[in-house]
This record gives sequence, structure tokens and C-alpha cells, in this order.
Amino acid sequence: MSSLAHPVVEFTSSSSWAMVEDKFSPYGKETLAKLVKFIKEEVLPAERIAHAQIPTDPEARWKVIVPAIEDLKAKAKKLGLWNLFLSQRHYPKHGVPLTNLEYAVMAEVLGRGGHMASEAVNCAAPDTGNMEVLARYGSPEQQKKWLEPLLRGETRSAFAMTERFVSSSDATNIRTSIRQEGNEIVINGHKWWISNAGDPRCVLHLVLGKSDANNSDRYQQQSIVIVPANAPGVKIVRPMRVFGYDDAPEGHCEIIYDNVRVPLENLVLGWGKGFEIIQGRLGPGRIHHCMRSIGSAQLALDLMIQRVTDPSRKTFGKYLHEHGTVVSDIAKSVAEIESARLLVLSAAQQIDKFQAKGAMREIAIAKVRDHLDVLRDFIRLIFYVKFVVPSMALQVVDRAIQAYGAEGVSQDQPLAYAWAGLRTLRLADGPDAVHIQQVGQRELKRAPVLAARTAEIRKREKQLVELYGIKGEL
Repeated sequence: MSSLAHPVVEFTSSSSWAMVEDKFSPYGKETLAKLVKFIKEEVLPAERIAHAQIPTDPEARWKVIVPAIEDLKAKAKKLGLWNLFLSQRHYPKHGVPLTNLEYAVMAEVLGRGGHMASEAVNCAAPDTGNMEVLARYGSPEQQKKWLEPLLRGETRSAFAMTERFVSSSDATNIRTSIRQEGNEIVINGHKWWISNAGDPRCVLHLVLGKSDANNSDRYQQQSIVIVPANAPGVKIVRPMRVFGYDDAPEGHCEIIYDNVRVPLENLVLGWGKGFEIIQGRLGPGRIHHCMRSIGSAQLALDLMIQRVTDPSRKTFGKYLHEHGTVVSDIAKSVAEIESARLLVLSAAQQIDKFQAKGAMREIAIAKVRDHLDVLRDFIRLIFYVKFVVPSMALQVVDRAIQAYGAEGVSQDQPLAYAWAGLRTLRLADGPDAVHIQQVGQRELKRAPVLAARTAEIRKREKQLVELYGIKGEL
């Protein structure tokens, strides 16, 4: 099958696909083709149906298990479209034979179908990150009890990090207390924006808190504990609304942990390992978020093109694309989406290359020094992707909304909901301002190298001046 004939070209860029096609295994190509067909023929036709099946009653909407989504899950399992995010290369026991690069392209396809598409193939956050945590850091007992039901799609989970009354974009500010009493761990804290906690199938929370507030190393003060969602003392205060959306039945909840007690074996990895775990959790997750965002942006662009070429939408005797800056907006959107797509695909490929060499702590010190430059570039790229892509996608969606007029901000089009989700993503996993600061600070560290390079150039330039007998100032 030629590049242009591959089904993915319908949903993404033919030029981008041509660049990565040779990096796909036969299994990856086959899975991608099946996924595109599944999204087009099963997920997108069921999208409005699924929304209609969520009750409007304030209480009932938090108890529903949406039938259309459950049917999609059954179909996805039969097709082998399941847990695609979990790369076998990094998780040999539980993963599927896909690279991060291969899944990145699939994440863009999933972005066309919104959150429902990801859930249908068991690739929805925060479950994805939680499964990665348990697969990488969980004990055999934790994996059997908590991970395996998640992998089968029987349960769901929440990641409890963000706190009310605290600037928790800096994880070292977390105040939730985690302490040991005998053979138990006691948790006290006040969290909010805890996605998935409202879902009736949510059975566990991974809770980040301070277990050693006096540790001289501020990055070893935190630990992560598995808390059963129905444990005594777990109190869901309310679902938070995002630009008016409550995202039922999953929600983003405010939760109080009031003297919650769990067995000591619910500690993940070990005391003081919380920061290490959350950093390992966020890297690939940011790539997946960003590729889904690009899928949303591409969908918005497609909707915009349909709108401005619709003969029934002419104004003053002209198509909408014949007015003002519409054609320019389309061209800008294409360029911005393509640039962002290539950036994220590059980051996904870096994850595959870098993690294939093993975790940094497992590499000998001498070898670590050899890879420091690669590590710095890798981290910089991850941060850069995180603040570039959501902003780009927001601009594209905003242009599409403008083309649709009042309909664009209504429930009759997916654009308003997409805009709300993308605007939220600029805060999720760390605000843009934090990532911009980190990228800028890392760039400034290159100043001595740049100064030394310029000095070498000027030294050679002076030699050439003398060689050629140049007089006067250059």
C-alpha cells in the first residue's frame, strides 16, 4: 500500500505519514488502518448517541455507564484495538508491540473522536498514566489486584495530585500528609481537579502526598499510595466544572481524605519515590495529550473548510471563503498543525530512542556523562511540545468557531467543547508558564558554549584578515 493510499491520510497529513511510514512495523500499519476504520465507522457515528445517553438529572448522570461506549469497547477488544498506549518495548509483561512513535500517530486519530474514542480503546487518561505507573513501579501484588482489572477495562482510576489552596503546579508544595502507623498508612489531605473520581467504575486513587516533609532533598519528600475509592474517609465534595462542563460521569472532583487508612503494601515503589514516579508518568503522557490535541485541531480545520465552502451558508452572494481573511486563516492553520505534528512526532521518536537504552539510573555513571546532552535535548523537547501544541490547537479551533458564528459556540458543533478541553490542557500537567520558564532557562545554559564558539570564529576571522591583507574595519 502506498503512502497516499494508507487510510491514515484521511485523518492526518500525507507528508507527515510519508516521513514516518518506514518507521512503522507491519503490525503497526495494520493496527493503524484498523483504528482509522473503527473511528470512522463506529466511533464518530456513535458520538452524539453517547452524549444523549448521559442523563440530565444531576444525580443520575454520575451513576450512568454509557451503553454506546460499552458497546464500542467490546468491538475494539475483538479487533485487537486495546491498550495501544502501553508499549511492549518499555513494558514487556503488559504492553503491545507498538512504539511511542506508532502510538503517537494513533493518538492523533483518536483525537478526532474526542475523549470517547480514547475510552473506547482503553487509552483514556488518567487511566493510561496510572496503568503505566503500576506497570513500571507496582509490586506483583499491586499489579494483580489493581493493574490487571484496569488493563481489561473492568475498572477505572484517578490520580490525586492537585490540591486546593496550594500552588501545586510545583509538586514540592503538596501538603497532603502520608504517614505510617504500624502496618498502615494514614492519609490526610484536600485535593481537587481529580479526573475520573466521579466515575462509578473508579476503584482506586493514586494519591501523592508528603511523607517526609523535613527531608533535606525536597524531591524525596513525597510518596504515592494506592487508596481504594470506597475507603472510609474518602469524601467527594463536588464535581468541578470546566467552562461550564462537568464531564459526567468521569468528572474532575474535589476530594477530602480524612484519616484514610490503607495497608502498608499500598505504598508504590517506596518511601520518598513520589517525585520520581510522577516524572516518569508525565513524559509519554504529554506526547499522547499533544497528538490528541493535534487531532482536535485537524478536525476543527476540516469542519471550517466544510463550513466556508457550503453553498447554503453564502452571505451577500458569496461563499464564506470569499470574504475577509478566511483563506489566510485556513493556510495558517495548515502550517501550524503540520509544524506542531512534526515536532511531537520527533519527541515521540526521541522517547523510543532514549528509553530503549534503559532508565538513566540503570546506566553506569561514565555512560550517563556521555548521554547528558541527549538527555537535556530530550527534556527540552518534551517541555516545548507541551506549551506549543495546546496553544496552536486553540488558535485553530478559535478560527473554526469564528467561521461557524453562533453555532460554533453551541452544543450543535464539537468546537466549544474542544476549545474548553484544549484551554484546560494549557494548565494540566503543569501550566504553560512553568514549561516556558524551564525551556528558557535550559536555553540560557548554552550561553558559555555559544560565546566560546563565537570567539573561535573571530579568532579564525582574524587569521583570514591577515592572510588576505584586509585593511580597515570589516
